[in-house]
Amino acid sequence: MENITSRAESILKTVFGYKSFRPLQMDIIKSVMEGKDTLAIMPTGGGKSMCYQIPALLFPGITIVVSPLISLMQDQVSSLKENGIDAVYLNSSLEWKDYLDTVKDLKSGKIKIVYLSPEGLATGRMQSILHECSVPISCITIDEAHCVSEWGHDFRPDYMEIAAVRHQFPEAVCLALTATATPQVREDIAKNLQLRNPKIFVASFNRENIFLEVKPKKDALNQVIDCIEKHKDESGIIYCFSRKQVDQLTVALKNLHYSVLSYHAGLSDLERSKNQDLFIKDKVRIMVATVAFGMGINKPNVRFVIHYDMPKSLEEYYQEIGRAGRDGLESHALLLYSLGDIHKIRFFFQEAADPEKSEKLLQGMINYAKSRSCRRRQLLGYFGEHLKEEQSDCCDICSSEPIPLNDLTIPAQKFMSCMVRLKQKYGTSYIVDVLMGSKQARIMENQHNLLSTWGIGKELKKDKWFELSELLIENGYIIKMGEYNILYLTESGKNALVNREKIMLPFEYKAEKLLNAPKAKPALFALHKKGAYAKTLSGSALELYNTLKDWRKKIADDQNVPPYVIFGDKTLEELVEKHPLNEKELLEVFGIGQAKAEKIGSQLLRIIGNFD
Repeated sequence: MENITSRAESILKTVFGYKSFRPLQMDIIKSVMEGKDTLAIMPTGGGKSMCYQIPALLFPGITIVVSPLISLMQDQVSSLKENGIDAVYLNSSLEWKDYLDTVKDLKSGKIKIVYLSPEGLATGRMQSILHECSVPISCITIDEAHCVSEWGHDFRPDYMEIAAVRHQFPEAVCLALTATATPQVREDIAKNLQLRNPKIFVASFNRENIFLEVKPKKDALNQVIDCIEKHKDESGIIYCFSRKQVDQLTVALKNLHYSVLSYHAGLSDLERSKNQDLFIKDKVRIMVATVAFGMGINKPNVRFVIHYDMPKSLEEYYQEIGRAGRDGLESHALLLYSLGDIHKIRFFFQEAADPEKSEKLLQGMINYAKSRSCRRRQLLGYFGEHLKEEQSDCCDICSSEPIPLNDLTIPAQKFMSCMVRLKQKYGTSYIVDVLMGSKQARIMENQHNLLSTWGIGKELKKDKWFELSELLIENGYIIKMGEYNILYLTESGKNALVNREKIMLPFEYKAEKLLNAPKAKPALFALHKKGAYAKTLSGSALELYNTLKDWRKKIADDQNVPPYVIFGDKTLEELVEKHPLNEKELLEVFGIGQAKAEKIGSQLLRIIGNFD
């Protein structure tokens, strides 16, 4: 084994030009060279590729690397060839003659590393080619191995076929690599790839060079511009939820003369490839993209990553911010979030295979965004790692002055009293609506507008009530339970309420001096508060809402009837939330019957389809 160590160190220096291994690299290489199936979790920029490239040069046979993206294969092969290593990729991007020449070289034993997509590996033709090689298959490496887990943020069914192919080459050692894997995902990787008693290596998830910042989304474009200006003339990636949002933000930044391009699945292959190439080569500074962009992008000098919208999970978030600062230099991760983001994500849960799992992943993201404690500690804790030493300037929380404790006794009592009046059967949103005196249909139907706590909370804005709710949870006065996040008083909360205990919390509290304002008379019918729903939306969801509203008004004007005759506001909201894409789905929307669907359905579906 000492011989392997010295040979590996020699290759590291002579072939790749590096002086020393990064943490765990040598341990992983030894494990692979001993013929032990290995699972390695290393952060983006941690040097995963070296863990199979060096063994590939030490093994007598061929190393197969299963990679999800053509662009990643091309990038890796180009880098390896620059280092004098015989590496190839076999995929649809090759001309037929080049494909045949590459297969010939592979069969003859000239090639040390071959990159394949999981789809390509699964074909009978590719398996026949590998069986016909004059040298054995020594190692099968699965890059981005989290794709094999349904708990991973980027599950790909084709990865499930890898284990069957691996059994055709029982002598080959298997190495699975990923940058993000919770204990659940690690277990899935080992199980679904059928690794044999794998050695598992988990490097630290702590990317000390990335400053973590989270801001409520209030003026998103200017918040983005502010971040860009802090990193003037540096490379950055901005992630958006939808293609339309990508296009709009790209146009807005271009109009302000920023060097920017877009990337999403709606662009042609040629355009995506061209834009990515310009970004990688520093000919364009900023890439605005959906999550389709970034996996395997080996660009070391990305100085900032902005999430214009909230990601669906902390795994996805961590993977994406990991594209900043791969070179180890100081970088910046900015997350903007809003209630509208959460609504958009939850809408897509209807199509998810396991909505409950999706909600659990989203809750982890929400908790992180709303955290009042060290973000780095919380992020690492999610992946099962404890921050050993405090870093005073690692995130926006740690680098700012602590919020002073304020006397929140009165608003806290109002909130908890409202919970009691509602018999502890509701979540935060409903409780806040009651406190704010909302006249939405559900409240009126339940006659909760007659409660003594209805409308007594107008001294705080809605977002501040949500913030107070989270603080009461963090400080043990209330708990959130069940699938619908129902709020319940704890013993501490009950005692504080009954004994009128003083409640001091870190909360920036400025009452609007409406404590003595006269309470509005209870309405006799449901009245939708103008703009209340729209204020919870942002991005493409808000645009769709406004577009549907304008369209409804035009149709109503043409027919000389009030807009609600066409359809009411509840229907409008459900159209945004449910986002129906066919007649069957449209008929599931409140207020849309068969006749209405036949009359205006095609127009509605066409409008909604433009916001995919």
